Amino acid sequence: MPPSHQRVAMRVPTVPPSLLLALSLLSPWGSVAGSCPQRCVCASNLLSCSQANLSTVPAPLPRFTAVLDLSHNNVTRLRADWAPARLPHLHALLLSHNGLAFVSTEAFTHVPRLRHLDLSSNRLRTLDENLFSDLGELEVLLLYNNEIATVDRTAFENLGRLRKLYLGQNRIARFPLELLREGTRLPQLALLDLSANRLRAVPAGELQALPAWLRDRLYLHNNPLACDCLLFQLLDRGRRRHLSAVEDFQDELRCFPPGGTALVKILELAGKPPLNCSKAREAVLEAHLGDSVTLGCDSRWQGVRSRHWVTPGGERVLGDGVNGSVVLLANGSLQLRALRPEDAGTYSCWVAGPLLNETLYVELLVHNFTLHGPHDTLNTAYTTLVGCILSVVLVLIYLYLTPCRCCCCRGTEKPPAPRDDSINSSVLSTTPNHAGGTGEPCGSHVASGAGTGQNGRFKGGGTPPVPARQGPKAQRKVSDPDSVSSVFSDTPIVV
Repeated sequence: MPPSHQRVAMRVPTVPPSLLLALSLLSPWGSVAGSCPQRCVCASNLLSCSQANLSTVPAPLPRFTAVLDLSHNNVTRLRADWAPARLPHLHALLLSHNGLAFVSTEAFTHVPRLRHLDLSSNRLRTLDENLFSDLGELEVLLLYNNEIATVDRTAFENLGRLRKLYLGQNRIARFPLELLREGTRLPQLALLDLSANRLRAVPAGELQALPAWLRDRLYLHNNPLACDCLLFQLLDRGRRRHLSAVEDFQDELRCFPPGGTALVKILELAGKPPLNCSKAREAVLEAHLGDSVTLGCDSRWQGVRSRHWVTPGGERVLGDGVNGSVVLLANGSLQLRALRPEDAGTYSCWVAGPLLNETLYVELLVHNFTLHGPHDTLNTAYTTLVGCILSVVLVLIYLYLTPCRCCCCRGTEKPPAPRDDSINSSVLSTTPNHAGGTGEPCGSHVASGAGTGQNGRFKGGGTPPVPARQGPKAQRKVSDPDSVSSVFSDTPIVV
């Protein structure tokens, strides 16, 4: 089909040649390096060569090409020199339905900005090592409906931005699913289609450790899988969580039972012989940073043969973890100490019973703050206020409720003191004055017809009688109750 601009030139023969030359230079397809290849249709930066009966990639290709459609042709080999010049703007390459059987490991050297690559419906048989390593910005890779039987674990090296990988309708018997568990090769992968292959077994424990957003788009239907209780529980849990990869293909998820030749539905294995699979139980536990939690694995079966835990990272816990932060207890529970944000996720406890197997999934949510952090200020203020109140109460008790220290006052009620003697308050004097030196502090004072003053002193309208002298040092002069010095003195004055 001739280019459109040539048809315009034929219809307007009266246009001067100089004007045509100027217009061709201004057009993106006017230069030699940017001319539209024969049998192709060019529109802006889109180049469509579909169904053009091509056996090789047309050349030269314009440097500004963004989308190149070569589908439905006979390009059976994609060599390293299919694009001799660098195509810095090419972001979509379509090569489906070509009978393509060979792709060079250097075929994508000149298209580093490619984001969409369609190699579906061809005859590819192997994915060699580092096949797509030059496509660091690739996001979508379509490889379905080929004859792929072998996938090298390094074939997807350096695909850090890959989001969708379609490998359905091939002959794959084993896919390196450890690439997903490691999380380093394909960190942004959100869809993996492995349907209609020849997979007979999948690591259900490792798949359970995958994030839910990836399990939601992990397609395993139409594979000759072997029936297994772990696989049943994986898919049963996906059905209860309404994952589209399970819910939309329930009838296509089938397996071969032990010793059987007919496929059965995987989601109908619950309680049926010979496996007698039981449904998995789920739980959700919330905790905070720094907390210690215990994840229980209390099976309803007695005589458990074996029990182990699988962390969210897919690691099997058989003993103490790193730095003792993960401990497997004797009763089968898993204890996590000093929780960190990376400890959050789904933990699974696998129990092998005498009759049925049981699996417990515990989803741990770790809140990114400590439990008592927001209340520390309130607790400190409350403690300070209570301390101040107690201090004031104790001071008041000491000042006004000090008990009498004289044993003679016990059991007797002290008469009220005269108003003119209020300065001699017992609050200011802690030790009573004794009039005798016989060694008996109490019971030696006898009053006849005279009132007792403060601190046990006699005040009967005159000076109290002086006891008889018993020795040169035995006589003591009783302090005058009206003396100011005796009021502020804690010991008697000896003369």
